[in-house]
Amino acid sequence: MKGLLQRVRSARVDVAGQVVGAIDQGLLVLVGVEPQDTRASADKLLHKLLNYRVFSDADGKMNLSLNDVGGGLLLVSQFTLAADTKSGMRPSFSKAAPPALGAELFDYLLEKAKTSHGTVASGQFGADMQVHLINDGPVTFLLET
Repeated sequence: MKGLLQRVRSARVDVAGQVVGAIDQGLLVLVGVEPQDTRASADKLLHKLLNYRVFSDADGKMNLSLNDVGGGLLLVSQFTLAADTKSGMRPSFSKAAPPALGAELFDYLLEKAKTSHGTVASGQFGADMQVHLINDGPVTFLLET
C-alpha cells in the first residue's frame, strides 16, 4: 500500500461541484492499493500517517506528528500510484489492485482512521475528483508498506 502524503494548510475534494471532504492544517494523503496489500498493510500505513514526524516544533525542526498537532487527515484513493512507469510512454496499471480490493482496503483504512484520529475526511472512491490544496512547505513523502 502506498501513501503519498502532503503537509497542507488546507485541502478539499470536490465531486461534481460538491465538496465531499475537507480539512484545515494536516495531511492530504493519496492512497494507492496493490494486489498483495492486506488489512495489515492498511494498519501499518495508518500508524505511519498518524505518527510520521513532518510538522515543525518550536525550533523549526520536523519533530511533530499529525497526532501531536491535532491536524486533519484527508484520504483520497488514487489507483495511479500503483502504476508501472518503468518502460514505454504510457503507464501500465497491472500492479494496481482490482477495484473491489482497492475499495475494500481504502474503506477499511478510512474507518480505522476515523476511530483512531479526531478529524478525518475523504474523497469518493472511484469518482472523478478535483483535489484542492495549499501545500505547506512544500512537504511531500511517499510512504510504502
